[in-house]
Amino acid sequence: MSLHLLDIEPRDVAAASLGLVLDRPAPTPLAELRLSDGAGGGIVLGVLGASHVVTAHARGSRLTEEISCDAVLAGGEPLPRHRRADGYELTSTVERTSRAALDATADRLRARAAGEPGWLLGAFPGSTGALTALTAQPLAGGGWTWDTWHLYPDGETGEIVTTRSRWTP
Repeated sequence: MSLHLLDIEPRDVAAASLGLVLDRPAPTPLAELRLSDGAGGGIVLGVLGASHVVTAHARGSRLTEEISCDAVLAGGEPLPRHRRADGYELTSTVERTSRAALDATADRLRARAAGEPGWLLGAFPGSTGALTALTAQPLAGGGWTWDTWHLYPDGETGEIVTTRSRWTP
């Protein structure tokens, strides 16, 4: 369980600003959670300014995934719906939704982060729905899978960005 109430305004506030960059040095997170696979591998989940960074290692290999508004300028690409390369796969979705649906999703994510191991949630000031959540699980045989949610309230509506990543070195 890892729920953090962050006292900092989010830097990322819209899905259209997000990008993906792989294997650059991880920026310092506002909150992080370290997990082990029990076989020498591990993963660090990190909340950035309403975005995330994940660093995984297993079997002598390492991968860093950053999804943020800084990713494109750091040599990445706008957030793709699907990306596959060298044992790594990402799928993402962006959903425009009502504020009530966004807040209900935020409540579900908060409950999971408060009650289940392997979860990290960073909540930002100003709105119940402004948060980033991550969870990860090791894969049999080495590697990791992780899921993220980025919630961006916008008046009476909002955006929910979800990602699912899998990495097998």
